[in-house]
Parts: sequence; C-alpha cells; structure tokens
Amino acid sequence: MNTLHDAIVLLENGDWEAAHKIVQTDDSATGAWAHGIVHILEGDLKNAAYWYGRAGRELERSTQADDEITALKASVADD
Repeated sequence: MNTLHDAIVLLENGDWEAAHKIVQTDDSATGAWAHGIVHILEGDLKNAAYWYGRAGRELERSTQADDEITALKASVADD
C-alpha cells in the first residue's frame, strides 16, 4: 500500500498510523488534506489545522473525521 487510495482505506479502518506513512510522502493538496485527517484521528488538532491550511482548507471545531474521510474519498474518486 502506498497510494492515497490505500491511505483512505486505512483511514476508514482507523489505522491512522499506517495511513500517516503514506500521506507524509504526498505533496499534493489532497495529500495534505489526508494528512490533516490523520492528525484529527490522532487527536493532534494543532497539527491537523496546519495540514488543513496546506490543503487550502479550514479545520472547523465541528469537523468530524468520518465525514472528512467520506468527502476525501469522494474527491479522490473524481480524479
């Protein structure tokens, strides 16, 4: 596993540590978004906000990881 699609599957399964290994090598905005989601799941919201910023997104207090994973998956499916 080493693609963003693979990372999404890992995120859906709650394996943020394995997903992190993939997304930290992806320099795209979508990769940064996924990286932010990893840090939401980890509980590091400050780091998540940084990666959301790199993705051109804003991390809201009400952001739910499951909703973000679903949106990320839909975004990647459109590629």
